[in-house]
Amino acid sequence: MRFRTRIAGLGMASALAASAAVLSVGASPATAAACTAGTDSDFNGDGIRDMAIADPQATVGGYTAAGLVRVVLGGGKGVSEISQALPQISANPEAGDQFGYAIAAYDANQDGCSDLVVSAPYEDVTTADGPQADAGSVYIVHGTTSGIGAGSPITSYTQAGLESSTKTEAGDLFGFSLAAGNTAGKPFLAIGVPGEAVGSAAQAGCIHYIQGTAKSTVNQDDPGIPGAVEANDRFGYALAAQSKFFVVGSPGEAIGTETFAGAVTVFNHTLTDGRPTALSNIDENHSALTSGTAEKDDRFGTALALVPYRPSGAASETDALVAIGTPNENVGSVADAGAVTVVHVKPTGALAEVSLIDRLSPNVEGEPVVGDFFGQRVQISNTAPGEVGSAANMRLAVSVPNQEVGAAENAGAVHVLPGMGAPGDGDRILTRGAGLPDAAEARDFAGLGLWSTSAELYVGVPYSKSDGLQKGVVYAMPWSVATGGTGTVRTLKPGADGIPDEGKAFGSAIR
Repeated sequence: MRFRTRIAGLGMASALAASAAVLSVGASPATAAACTAGTDSDFNGDGIRDMAIADPQATVGGYTAAGLVRVVLGGGKGVSEISQALPQISANPEAGDQFGYAIAAYDANQDGCSDLVVSAPYEDVTTADGPQADAGSVYIVHGTTSGIGAGSPITSYTQAGLESSTKTEAGDLFGFSLAAGNTAGKPFLAIGVPGEAVGSAAQAGCIHYIQGTAKSTVNQDDPGIPGAVEANDRFGYALAAQSKFFVVGSPGEAIGTETFAGAVTVFNHTLTDGRPTALSNIDENHSALTSGTAEKDDRFGTALALVPYRPSGAASETDALVAIGTPNENVGSVADAGAVTVVHVKPTGALAEVSLIDRLSPNVEGEPVVGDFFGQRVQISNTAPGEVGSAANMRLAVSVPNQEVGAAENAGAVHVLPGMGAPGDGDRILTRGAGLPDAAEARDFAGLGLWSTSAELYVGVPYSKSDGLQKGVVYAMPWSVATGGTGTVRTLKPGADGIPDEGKAFGSAIR
C-alpha cells in the first residue's frame, strides 16, 4: 500500500492510500558577523524569525511533484529556494519525490543558526538490491550567516545510511514525519518511518532518533516500548516534540479487536541502552481518558502537537500538554466528523485528560458534519511561555479541511479554541472570508498546513487558486488576531513580496 496523499476524504484511510526583498534563486544576502542563537527558525542567525514554507507538489526541473521549500528571511532579507536541484544534494529531482513533505527546524550543529530538516519520503533509492520505490530520504540544510540554500552545507540521509542496522526498502517512507529541538543542551532529531516492515509485519513502522552523536532506531518490539509490532500500526506516522518529551503516533494501531483505532507513545529524551525512554502509551481506552472509546477506524494519533506546561504551584514548565487529532472519529451518528483530545503529561509519564473536543462539545461553534475531519492537523501553544498554563494562555488550533464554507465544498477551516478549560469559551472558526483574507473556494482544504509559535498562528491553504491556477497561500497572524482581536494578518504567496510566481501546493508544511 502506498501512502500517496489524496485530497478527496482526508481521513487516514484515504490519506494513507493517498515583506521580503527579491533575490535570484541561490543568491544570498550580505554576510553577518556571526550567528545569534536563541530565536526559533532563524536560518541566518540575525535574531529575527524566518519562515520555511514547503511546496511538495512543486515542479522542479520539469519533474512534477519533485517538491521544494522556500525560505522567507525575516527583516526583508530575501527569499531562497531549496530543492534537490541544489548542487550540494547528490540526489536529483524526480517526479513524485515530494521533497518538503515534512520539515523541521533546529540547531543541529549548535553554531547559533537554525538548520532546516527536509524530507522526501517518496524518494526512490537504489541499493545493492536494486531500486527501492518510496524508500525516502532526509536532508539537513544548515543555516549560515549568509542565508540558507545555495552554498549551505547539507547532510543527506537514507535509512541505512543513517543507521547501518536497518535496510533501505521500498515503501518505508523514511521521513514521512519529523520532529526536532534541543534537550539538556543537545540537539535531537526524530524521523518517522511508518512504512517500515518489522519482521513479517508490513507497515508496522519505526522511528530513528538522533541526540547529539547518539543514533538509535525504535520500534514496538524493542525492550521497554509499550505495545507490540503488528502489521499496519504505522508507528511514526506523526511526531511532535519539545525539550522534555516527544510523542509518536500510531494511527493504525489495533486496540483489542478495533483495527485502526490508534495510539500514541510518550517518550522523554533520557537514553536507556542508547534509546529514548518510553514513559506511557495512550489510546482511547486508557484509564486516564474518561471521555472516549477506542473504535475501529478512529485513527487516534493521526496528528500531534506538544507544548511545555507549567502546572499551578510548579516553579517551571516541568510538564507538557499533548493535543491528539482523531480526524476519523464518529461524533454521535456522524461519521468521520473528527475530534481532538488534550492530555496532560507529567514528568513520570503519568497522564490526565484535559479535554475531549468535538463539535458536540458544550458551546463549541459549528456542528459535526460527515467527513469534515476535524483534527486532521493540530497545534497547541502557550502565548505566555514560562507562565502557569491556563485557559487564557494555552491556545489550540484544529484544522477542519473538508468543512463546507457557504456553497464552497471542502473549502476548509481552522477552529481556534482554549487549550485548557471549557473549549466553548471564546472559540472561533477561521475561514477564508471570515477571519482569514480572500474568499473561500471549493477544494481549498484550508488548514492542511498548520503551525504555531507562542506569538503567531500560521495557516496554510496549499490548494488555493491564484490567476485560475492552484498555487497555495499562507496566512500568518498573532494569536490575538486568531482569537478575535485586532491586528494584521500577513499573506505570503507565490508572486508576491519576492516569492517566485510558481507554486502547486505552497503552504503544505510551515516552520
